Amino acid sequence: MMKKYLKHLCAVSAITVAVSVPNLALAQANAGAKAKPVGPIACPGYVRGKTNIPGQKTGKKVGQALDFYNQDQVDEALKTLLEIDTDEPFDRAFTDNFIGKLLAGSGKGKESLKYFIKAVESKQLNDSEQVGGIKLIADLNLQEGEYDEAVKWYKEWLKVTCKEDYDVYFRMANAYYQTQKFAEIIEPINKAIALAEKPNKTAYALKMTSYYSRKMYKETIEVQEEAVKTFPDDKNLWTQLGMFYMLVEDHKKALATFELAYHQGFITKPAEIKALSQLYTMNDIPYKAATVLEKHVKSGFVKTTDNILTNLASNYQQAKEFKESAEYYGKAGELASDPDLFVKQGNMLYIAERPNEALVALQRALDEGADNKGRIHMIMMEANFYQGKYKAAYKHVLEAKKEKSTSRNARSWEPFIKEKAKNNGITL
Repeated sequence: MMKKYLKHLCAVSAITVAVSVPNLALAQANAGAKAKPVGPIACPGYVRGKTNIPGQKTGKKVGQALDFYNQDQVDEALKTLLEIDTDEPFDRAFTDNFIGKLLAGSGKGKESLKYFIKAVESKQLNDSEQVGGIKLIADLNLQEGEYDEAVKWYKEWLKVTCKEDYDVYFRMANAYYQTQKFAEIIEPINKAIALAEKPNKTAYALKMTSYYSRKMYKETIEVQEEAVKTFPDDKNLWTQLGMFYMLVEDHKKALATFELAYHQGFITKPAEIKALSQLYTMNDIPYKAATVLEKHVKSGFVKTTDNILTNLASNYQQAKEFKESAEYYGKAGELASDPDLFVKQGNMLYIAERPNEALVALQRALDEGADNKGRIHMIMMEANFYQGKYKAAYKHVLEAKKEKSTSRNARSWEPFIKEKAKNNGITL
């Protein structure tokens, strides 16, 4: 894009060289007509200066260089221009400007800068070439990563032209971003957004980054909200907004945003499904937290891991869906080889009034070395006791007595179990 632009500038230079005296006379005559001022400079009271053309000797060399250029012989064109030796201020500035354009168009941006700067600082160029040169110096510095210099020259262009230009403000903001001068981004990016003929997502992203990098989260969210309104079909903006709400712990707005994104088909990453499920949990809607996550685990969209299965189990537990909770605790235990997850599975099965299945899960937990053995034996005791299996209940209460954390509770149960067994004719 830059090379194409520079080639265009070279062609403009050729047209300048070809301007004839009769055309200049006509332009000067028309200058007296009452017309709306137009031109490269918009400052109050500005009057376009006279248009200069190179002298005969310089013009001849420039014409030769142009012929080489039009035949794609850029090196020959440059050689011809570099041979020009003149002390005439305008001719020197014009030649340096042309050399700069050919070098830049050949990908030698850094080398071209010294010629552009020399030409512009002489202040001998025609107005259009002068302001165009200033902007080109800024653009080339930006391209070369000389961001502070780019900003300096963009400011010079604004000062000289008295114009408001979207590209200039946008590029200034980008230069500030590249040098991590985040606070300075705001003024030019606000002007760029206001001047844009069509909204630009990158402009909003730069503004958001300015605030976010300075931990100004309220302002970050305001920018992101405006971006979502401006680009409602951009799925990434929706999920980013939801994440920002999560950052400031506004879980209700975060959930509302993620739900809207989900129903519009904007949730396209497993991490976003996990975030949506998490937000349901945070907003005390555990059943939806479980079912949304479960749907995408079953489809394979979200990878099955022990953590995911544990989250499913936990949410179903909170939703009092104990059978489903037990199922997922069991699957998580299998995947993680974690006996404590089998303890939780046993608990859920017991609460779901499936005592025999609970006993199997709890025994597996014991066999695999689960902690808190006393608590496990107490649950197994109860599961057996309420089925009238007093011998098994007694066995577990004796084991629970051995553990400090459950010995007191176990001792209170022991005589009760003995009495029940005696009443039912069972010898312990």
